[in-house]
Amino acid sequence: MVEIEIDGKKVEVQEGSMVMDAANKLGTYIPHFCYHKKLSIAANCRMCLVEVEKAPKPLPACATPVTAGMIVRSNSTKAVAAQKSVMEFLLINHPLDCPICDQGGECQLQDLAVGYGGSSSRYDEEKRAVAPKEAGPLISMQEMSRCIHCTRCVRFGQEIAGVMEFGMLGRGEHAEITSFVGKTVDSELSGNMIDLCPVGALTSKPFRYSARTWELSRRKSVSPHDSLGSNLVVQVKGGKVMRVLPLENDDINECWLSDRDRFAYEGVNSAERLTAPMIKQDGQWITTDWKTALEYVAHGLRNIRHEHGADAIAALAAPHSTLEELSLLQKVVRGLGSANVDFRLRQSDFVLDGKVTPWLGMSVTEFGQLRRALVIGSFLRKDHPLLAAKLRQAVKRGAKLSIVHGSDDDLLMPVANKIIAAPSEWLAVLSQVIAAVALAKGIAAPTGFEAIEASDAAKAIAASLLAEEPTAILLGNAAAQHPQAALLHVAAEWIAQNTNASFGYLTEAANTVGGYLANAIPGNGAERGANALEAFAQARKAYLLLNAEPEYDSHNPQQARAALEQAEMVVVMSPFVQGKDYADVLLPVAPFSETSGTFVSAEGRAQSFNGTVKPLGETRPGWKVLRVLGNLLELGGFDYESSEAIRNEILGVATPAEADLRGRLNNLSGLAPLAAQAAVATGLERLADVPIYAGDAIVRRAESLQQTADAQAPAAWISAALAQQLGVAAGGTINVKQGQGSATLEVGIARGLPDNVVRVAAAHAATVGLGAMFGEISVEKA
Repeated sequence: MVEIEIDGKKVEVQEGSMVMDAANKLGTYIPHFCYHKKLSIAANCRMCLVEVEKAPKPLPACATPVTAGMIVRSNSTKAVAAQKSVMEFLLINHPLDCPICDQGGECQLQDLAVGYGGSSSRYDEEKRAVAPKEAGPLISMQEMSRCIHCTRCVRFGQEIAGVMEFGMLGRGEHAEITSFVGKTVDSELSGNMIDLCPVGALTSKPFRYSARTWELSRRKSVSPHDSLGSNLVVQVKGGKVMRVLPLENDDINECWLSDRDRFAYEGVNSAERLTAPMIKQDGQWITTDWKTALEYVAHGLRNIRHEHGADAIAALAAPHSTLEELSLLQKVVRGLGSANVDFRLRQSDFVLDGKVTPWLGMSVTEFGQLRRALVIGSFLRKDHPLLAAKLRQAVKRGAKLSIVHGSDDDLLMPVANKIIAAPSEWLAVLSQVIAAVALAKGIAAPTGFEAIEASDAAKAIAASLLAEEPTAILLGNAAAQHPQAALLHVAAEWIAQNTNASFGYLTEAANTVGGYLANAIPGNGAERGANALEAFAQARKAYLLLNAEPEYDSHNPQQARAALEQAEMVVVMSPFVQGKDYADVLLPVAPFSETSGTFVSAEGRAQSFNGTVKPLGETRPGWKVLRVLGNLLELGGFDYESSEAIRNEILGVATPAEADLRGRLNNLSGLAPLAAQAAVATGLERLADVPIYAGDAIVRRAESLQQTADAQAPAAWISAALAQQLGVAAGGTINVKQGQGSATLEVGIARGLPDNVVRVAAAHAATVGLGAMFGEISVEKA
């Protein structure tokens, strides 16, 4: 540690720190533009010039290392004169358009111009003008004349997002920030560049000209999309969500947000919102009141239980539902005598039910400090954008990442070892890694693995995992949705235990972990109950759907659709008008922005939030709807006054901060792994990803996100060898058939994709006619 003095106050900081770090520790503000605590030092704006004793001229605080006994003055006459000179220079070319600038009211340049700018300009020449740029549907670059070349956006792309999408052209006053010729900004983290821009050069396209910052109320919330549980600031005007920004939390999302978390609020304001209960009578939809709708539902459920038995009723929820909603949904179903309730709609293997409660297996902070990691079956960048960014930072610090997956995606970071294999071969690959670990450690391989010969790639993964700690073995969404998920889990568990690694899941949705804690899984004592796959495979007479769109959210949309169409009663509880073809009742339940609730993130962190705006029209919070339904069905235990009462009952504590849920989560099955030999490819098989902007009902209705490159209609991705065999080229079309359904899709040629794999996205209107996310598939030239 080194002691220095700033403005008469002494402070100790780490050797190698900069003067700016010492000032931040003291709480002393030094004006700056290009400096940002999460980015590298550029020192190109010169606004942070300070006087350092014995230095001949002012020095930039962001790039001046501390030395023992250093004396710094940040507001001396010399320092302030230097800062004012820099400000005058910055304002020479800056347009005088604050009244019409979208950044007005939250602009660093505006704020510092008040303190350091002159009352009039001495510059009488023409100001420079920079042509507007087109950067895609999320970022507006219409007023690039405002840019002060702090390069924060350029550094963010290179250092955090992992892809350089902005760069600087020209020199001096001809310098300008631009994207690559003909390219838009397509990173899944691009919106952070809007936050980083200290002036009005990069602004939010969806928010543009819709409100002034001082008109907005600010409310805390939690992201309802991926399993990180990013903290949000939801900004509201006139009872409408206008904008979403990150709420800084170094333990979770730091100061970043993925574009999905930032722009999905548009879905909440969608024209497809359901604003009053509706009932279908004689094939016609009529709007009704809550009392009539809920009594109709209660009456229908009683009749079906009476005529067909309680087992004819099933309830299915999206894992984006709150802890409270999931808890009351399972209580209603179990109160009716059924054990058929599930939230794991995309899962297909439930062998480990009752044995494991999957979670990350460590904190997010520990995840960011890993030195070795093996990620199995994950579309990492698109499924978990901010966790991928954390892993990227770890790799930059020397961590080694190994991958076992079905497609060779660009993760925008160096991957030390990877095995790209068809999904049917993943178990054989893990069997080889088990054999390689046993060989490297000189221990006996598990029973049945004696004859397994490890490939060089498997040996490299084993050597990497044994080289350094902390280590983690992580299963992704594709592994959890795999038809052999349990066998993959047990194999990965053995590898983790024998490499002294943490073992966990990169869980799918905001409340995947919470679904287990809320007991929204099948089973009722002696009765096993039907899981999500069985509930559709063996069709029921009544379905309760909460926040779910089965044709997009299910493992097998064909089966789901057929089951719903034959049912006598389908109750859809959703914020949106959907499922009119098969539903009998539509009940408008509030999205996350209009209800209070709790999400439990992948790391087992319970986070409660309140509604940020009043429910739209006749919309009601889902937990209230289910509570009243429980009362109408005359079930016990539905006398809750608030969502907090339900939460406290589930968590067993008065506040989420007190809840230590790790003791209730368990990734270890205790089962012995099963060996698998490399299979000989017989036919083509499907690998299905869920596109980043198709994961849940809100995101699917976010207009701007649906215009991005990631939301374009899915292609059928095949290898160059398979394309040659079929006689098709990239951009051509092929017919894809699976089960009873088919789809005509554009061809994409993917580097590194196994020759017997066809990658076709799920959860999209173009592919909902197809069958299961994994399994046999056939293709032919259109």
